[in-house]
Amino acid sequence: MKAFHAGLVLLAAAAALVGAVAARLIANEWSPVSVLLVLAGLLLAVVGGYFLRARLRAGMTRRRGEIALFAVGACAVLVVLGALAYRVPLRFDLTPQRSHSLSQQTLDMLSRLPAPVHITFFYDSALRTTVELYELFDEASQQVTVEFHNPNLNPAAARLAGVQFAGTAVLESEGRQHFVHGPTETDIANGVLRVSLGVKQKVCFLDGHVEGDPFSLESHDHQEGSPGHSHGLGAKFVLHEQHGMAKARNALETVNYEVVKVTLAGRTETLDACSVLVVAGPKTALLQDEVEAIRAWLEAGNNAFFMLDPFIETGLEPVLEDWGIVLMDAIVIDDARYFWADVSTPTVTTYNHHKITRDLALTFYPGVRPLMPTEERVPGTAVIPAVNSSPAAWAETDQARAERDPEERTGPLTLVAISSRRLGADTDEADAPRSRIVVAGDADFAQNSFFHLLGNGNLFLNIVNYLAEQENLIGLEPRTFDLPEINMTNRQMKGTFFFAVVLWPALLAFAGTVIWWRRR
Repeated sequence: MKAFHAGLVLLAAAAALVGAVAARLIANEWSPVSVLLVLAGLLLAVVGGYFLRARLRAGMTRRRGEIALFAVGACAVLVVLGALAYRVPLRFDLTPQRSHSLSQQTLDMLSRLPAPVHITFFYDSALRTTVELYELFDEASQQVTVEFHNPNLNPAAARLAGVQFAGTAVLESEGRQHFVHGPTETDIANGVLRVSLGVKQKVCFLDGHVEGDPFSLESHDHQEGSPGHSHGLGAKFVLHEQHGMAKARNALETVNYEVVKVTLAGRTETLDACSVLVVAGPKTALLQDEVEAIRAWLEAGNNAFFMLDPFIETGLEPVLEDWGIVLMDAIVIDDARYFWADVSTPTVTTYNHHKITRDLALTFYPGVRPLMPTEERVPGTAVIPAVNSSPAAWAETDQARAERDPEERTGPLTLVAISSRRLGADTDEADAPRSRIVVAGDADFAQNSFFHLLGNGNLFLNIVNYLAEQENLIGLEPRTFDLPEINMTNRQMKGTFFFAVVLWPALLAFAGTVIWWRRR
């Protein structure tokens, strides 16, 4: 056989082997045609190689042999590395916000799942990024298992799951089923948590007294104070406009709560379906019927979060006193630890030991009233100060100034307090039903302007999770991608200014003067 014909035989062998691999991939199994093509390809390769043995032997001189062996070895190394990368994938996320990795909050949530979750994700070629995201969930927890199907290639599986389009995930846990259509980490984490917990609790925001609106995305939608904008001293409340709390609502919905607004005036609505009541900074007093409705609801063993701004009488003061907490008619001034340049915005970095303050970052409170326990302990209650100001703070009773008066109460002052109360005729019974309340002397810290800064949002979520008796969710905060910025206390700002503007230029000037003097 001539060399030309032997070359054609080798080409036919290569074509047969390629055809066998293609048939295997298309049919997703080894069919008789694929096997025959493999056998034919191998046979043709042997025949072609036999008739070209002389040329192959002549071509395998020392130099050419070394090149051929090097090429074969390099290909073998690439094949081995590819196989290892496929079986043991390694990922490196070098983005500043780790945008291509699961957030620490999601990882914490997955580590606390109460029940296993199985995910079936239906994808197509355009959803490779979402597939990788589901793979991260699969790798992050043994409680989560994921399988993938292409509805175009496996329409039967999609039909059985009730899925018509790619991009849908079916989540199952203990007989419960939930569909996720969103492609983001938040959508998936929310679905996993929701199907695992099985119960969706309702958080009710009181409405009708110019409270922070959980459905408003406004941040700074009004001007108040003089001069400029202030939440503390000199602030004037604009009753027809308010800061929104949609960031807080979105965060609650992300961790499987349903958020609604409730109006108790006129008794058109009730709190019966609420797991937690949030009173977010009312600017006008509640009607007596509303106060009694809240009192009766709490005495039935329910829980509430009161955020009450300074110098505003809400009508809730007697209710809070029944739980052992008194609202002081003052505003906290802290000239030692405050945020930016506002001494009426105290910052807190160390907290009293409690679940809601566990691993909590710095928080700040723009215009906060101090709290104190009742003079005599209310039977059956336990009051815990969770967040305190620094010892240098004082309770300013004058809205127009910030001057320390020896008669005014000094720090540390309580900014957030927790009270639990046994209910019933005999409040000393250990198994009596309990009611929990948390009182914060400020509502601004959880509004859109400040919710995402430092630890404010995490504190709000921790409080709601504690009141909803979802302690396994404490510490979880939905992931956000805000523009990077540095937020500093006033002391940090002064220190940065001194080092950057005074110290370093002075050192450089001194060094330059010494060098000039020595050269003279």
